[in-house]
Amino acid sequence: MDTAKIARTITGDKLYQERARAALPILVRQAHAHSRLCYSDLATELNMPNPRNLNRVLGSVGLTLKELSKVWQEDVPPIQCLVINRNTKLPGEGIGKFITDRDDFRKLSRKQQRLLVDAEQVRIFTYQRWQEVLKALSLKPVVKDYSHLLSKIREFQGGGESEQHRELKNFVALHPEILDLSKKTHGEVEYSLPSGDSLDVFFRQGDAWVGAEVKSEISDQQDIVRGLFQCVKYRAVIEALQAVSTAPQNARAVLVLGGSLPRNLVDVKNILGVEVIENITPK
Repeated sequence: MDTAKIARTITGDKLYQERARAALPILVRQAHAHSRLCYSDLATELNMPNPRNLNRVLGSVGLTLKELSKVWQEDVPPIQCLVINRNTKLPGEGIGKFITDRDDFRKLSRKQQRLLVDAEQVRIFTYQRWQEVLKALSLKPVVKDYSHLLSKIREFQGGGESEQHRELKNFVALHPEILDLSKKTHGEVEYSLPSGDSLDVFFRQGDAWVGAEVKSEISDQQDIVRGLFQCVKYRAVIEALQAVSTAPQNARAVLVLGGSLPRNLVDVKNILGVEVIENITPK
């Protein structure tokens, strides 16, 4: 069923419309950060148990922006295009209704769909009126003060490696399937980067270069935040290393946790666009 056909704009008291009103400011935040997010990540922020129910929510957002485009007499980009499937890196097929003919979008190859979506996401990232969009729809932007949390990070002095960290690091190196890599892929522990940093674990599988930053179950919230920012840095350095090596740009930097990501850090993860794998226990 085409959820966009049964959805209405965000003005209304249906649950999906309430969720659409909550989702749009989050998507504007992501647009300003030039960062996509997965369906499951958005569902977590909206306290939705089933990400599949986002189809109707995002359809409502899309219809609302179409109506606003008519009023403003300018094209407001389909910001729901930022929500992607974790595996395909593409929005659901319903996005075709908002960027081209839905049936035509389905007929395109995966590569052609990605090119079309990439172009739309660039328009979303460069659109200058997102705050005006929220104001026009009587929605408030997502504003959160992270200064206290970041000040704690700056005070971090470091220390020796714990046994828990060493054990988890070695476990990840021996189990590349944790990162959706082939079991035959060899993980290199404490891989040295040209920046002077050392990746906890580094994998190469074909064109894919993957760095894993590991935080054991005893890591506190501040250490996990450091890990998120470290992944941003490592991803950039790996991409630079690929560039000077004339290798295709196919880099990932993943934060692997022995425990769970604290609920209050989900938005930080989404803003930074960091991939997190939780609750990995060495066996």
